[in-house]
Amino acid sequence: MILKQELVQKLNQHQMLGVAILQMSTLELDTYLQNLSESNPVVELEEDFFVPETSSDSKLIQKLRWLEENDYQNRFYQSIDEDIKDPLATVSSAGGLEETLQRFLCRQIDTMTLSAPTSSALRYLVDCLDDDGYLRADLTDLSRTSGIPMSCVKEACSILRTMDPAGVGASDLSQCLILQLQRMGHSGAVLEIVRHYLEPLAKHRYRAIAAQLGITTEQVQECERVIQQLNPRPGANFDSRESINYIQPDVIVTEEPDGFKARTRRSQRQPFHINAFYQDLLDHSDDPHVLEYLSEKVQQAVSILQAVEQRESTLQRCAQVIVDIQRRFFHQGPIALVPLRMADVAQSLGVHESTVSRAVREKYLQCRMGIFPMSYFFSRSSASAEQSGANVAARIRLRQLIDQEDKAHPLSDQKLCELLAQDGYTLSRRTVAKYREEMNIPGTSGRRRSCV
Repeated sequence: MILKQELVQKLNQHQMLGVAILQMSTLELDTYLQNLSESNPVVELEEDFFVPETSSDSKLIQKLRWLEENDYQNRFYQSIDEDIKDPLATVSSAGGLEETLQRFLCRQIDTMTLSAPTSSALRYLVDCLDDDGYLRADLTDLSRTSGIPMSCVKEACSILRTMDPAGVGASDLSQCLILQLQRMGHSGAVLEIVRHYLEPLAKHRYRAIAAQLGITTEQVQECERVIQQLNPRPGANFDSRESINYIQPDVIVTEEPDGFKARTRRSQRQPFHINAFYQDLLDHSDDPHVLEYLSEKVQQAVSILQAVEQRESTLQRCAQVIVDIQRRFFHQGPIALVPLRMADVAQSLGVHESTVSRAVREKYLQCRMGIFPMSYFFSRSSASAEQSGANVAARIRLRQLIDQEDKAHPLSDQKLCELLAQDGYTLSRRTVAKYREEMNIPGTSGRRRSCV
């Protein structure tokens, strides 16, 4: 028989309650408190806890309400299970992209330097896109119905057609494919085929097309292979706006004179109070059974109040550390995200990493860039590689490198890998190829300037 001494830390009932409430989502906590009020007679819910509003931030609350009713950014929903994807991870795969095209485009607009009228016109056009990413309405009609000057509408439309995904904002299939081909640096016969011969090409009338353009049938077939790499529905892989559920942010980030500040949506309000009648009865009753029952119920309520207060404090502190470390993101967007581990936040707060993990579980942060799961700001060590914000930044940088390359000598995946490493994004060549394919970007041969 071997005796072994071990130090085992056990949580008491109060600590277990705190852990359980900390990791609850907003919806779970609301449901838990509603059930508590039904089972514990001393508990009286504070309705203001569920709809927070104070005189000092009434303008902010009014703005949030307007966003909830009108802004599709507030409809972004994303779970934090293992199958979560970041906003760019599955742009070309079937399903799983819980993000609207409109929200994706608005984040790009946020990074642009535009005049106020142009920005407003551009956002208006974004909202007019159909689910495939096409702007099928006549620009003259859009100008007339919106009251936006025609010159401003045209300028906004031109900008829209330079945005990602390539082909967005086109008025028809031909223009959609042309925008993509031009982005890839193609010219010549392949553009002529897209402009005038899509129907004959679909019927494999290679000889007729070749005769019209004065090229060989082999060249026509090579053009067909290039066209087959394009995406005829650039908006189809994004979720429809109508399919996205509303969520309520747990943390709101605002810019103040001394920097970005994170505050919880609850504003530190207590969710409920002890009923005055039962409190008075507890203080004055001589019945031992009544005293025992009420004492138990009051103690339960007090413990839960303390746990909720601790939850709000921990969540706010975690959020502020994230905001401080990722502060460039709140100015520049996803391209400015830096690698961040939950262990880093835990060390800064002097808590265990599991506390941070529970605190950010199914919690959402709202800022001027939109609403994001708090897990979005962590990199692969604390979240799956596909869901982390740092990988979104890597994808955006990858797109920039490809857009800026010499189309006569496109960059190989290995060279892209090396350039990304210089910018601080350490990825394998295989991962670079995977990200490129998921963004519908062809390989070097597909990006090389066409000679036909």
